[in-house]
Amino acid sequence: MRFKFRSYQILCIVTVLAVTMLFSCQNDFSDVQKVGVLQNQPIGEAEDINLKYTEFAEDTVRLLANLISPKMFDYSNRNFGFSEFPDGVELKIYDENNNQTVITANYAIYYTDTDLIDLRGNVIIATHEKDTLFTEQMFYNEKLEWVFTNEPFTFKRTTGPIYGNGIDADRSLEKYEILEMQGSVPVNGGSPVKN
Repeated sequence: MRFKFRSYQILCIVTVLAVTMLFSCQNDFSDVQKVGVLQNQPIGEAEDINLKYTEFAEDTVRLLANLISPKMFDYSNRNFGFSEFPDGVELKIYDENNNQTVITANYAIYYTDTDLIDLRGNVIIATHEKDTLFTEQMFYNEKLEWVFTNEPFTFKRTTGPIYGNGIDADRSLEKYEILEMQGSVPVNGGSPVKN
């Protein structure tokens, strides 16, 4: 009798523990997603990306931009979501006349909440006018279609090169402001003025 009573007690204790463990597992999906954040893992990975951003107007589809990259990691499960392009990126941007500006970099991060792209390592911006900007880091504001950096740069133009530290410009490099400049700049269509 004592043996039956003891085995009954053990069975009751095991049952209570099993039921308690079963009902204590109440994670919702957002908690499950955070596990990857704690482990510093992306929520998604993609290879050979070729994204095309289009606009539909007046029964026609117009290509606005084309993003090409060999690899992308999606960290949109973070509080400040972003996409990382560890193996480089090529971004082709088209204006309303279908003129193309190409931005390339060895590494990029796209911040989804701010529409800001942080481009790093051998950043090159080449316009349809054959103007080319070279720097090691550049930010591209997708909403404003504006690029900026505080890093040293070389701006090769048809009228001659400009060197400096820091530049703000539109995506086609037609309107720009240079923070610290070296080189020559034509003034009012005349001869270049050396700085």
